[in-house]
Amino acid sequence: MQSDTRKLLTTGTTIFLTGAIAAALMLTVFGGVSKQGPHNNGGWLCLMLAMGCLPTGLLTLFLALAKLLGELTRRD
Repeated sequence: MQSDTRKLLTTGTTIFLTGAIAAALMLTVFGGVSKQGPHNNGGWLCLMLAMGCLPTGLLTLFLALAKLLGELTRRD
């Protein structure tokens, strides 16, 4: 595994986990979500963080996995 692939995997995982933790905190610690949105400012902040981090982290992970798959098929 090349160092840039490892860096992509680490970065994608970190960003995705940050979004997942923010979403979990929004739903549990910060009072949940109703039809109008989160109940307090911390919930809104977690919502914005999750909305940014989850898609970005997922796309970065897909890129890293595609790069890893390409490296593995090129080696054989």
